[in-house]
Amino acid sequence: MPDAGQGSILLPIARAAISCALNVPRVADESAPWLHEGGACFVTLTRRGELRGCIGSLEAHRSLLSDIKGNAVAAALHDPRFPPLNREELDSTEIEISLLSPIRMMDARSEADALAQLRPGIDGVVFEYSPPSALPGGIGCRHYRSTYLPQVWEHFPQPRQFLASLKNKADLPGDFWAEGVKLSRYTVTKWRESEMAPQGRVRGA
Repeated sequence: MPDAGQGSILLPIARAAISCALNVPRVADESAPWLHEGGACFVTLTRRGELRGCIGSLEAHRSLLSDIKGNAVAAALHDPRFPPLNREELDSTEIEISLLSPIRMMDARSEADALAQLRPGIDGVVFEYSPPSALPGGIGCRHYRSTYLPQVWEHFPQPRQFLASLKNKADLPGDFWAEGVKLSRYTVTKWRESEMAPQGRVRGA
């Protein structure tokens, strides 16, 4: 699998995939053998410092090459929170890739236990809850699931804030806790175009 220096291969692949989806031909080197091993990633797009799309995979279910390209195009064109990216936005949009480690289940028997185990700035967290039946407060029989990448700790530096927002993202109250809540964590290796490019500039920005 790639090390921290190989973002110079992954980022151009993501940009080329988005460019081709927008009918702007672009070629990237896809010859590295490790690209064809399984891998899970998130692709995050920002424009002028604001989130512009983020789609990813929590577990490896296809080659890393396919996951990078598929998630890049999905983040650009199919994130339901944003309109599809257009050609005029492409050059001023920055790409960040987060390559996920395997997910590890946390042994958290209470919310206090979970909060004590979380590592700010390090852990990406998956929250899951499947109620046995309808609960007070309109919580029905559905599977609640959400995740935050480790980068989100920049916005919620305290574990309690981070976990409350993660529950909100899953459409649950921030103070919710019940038997059956499951938490998992992972770490990421990440690369951002502005950190790879000369003078810290996005190409064309």
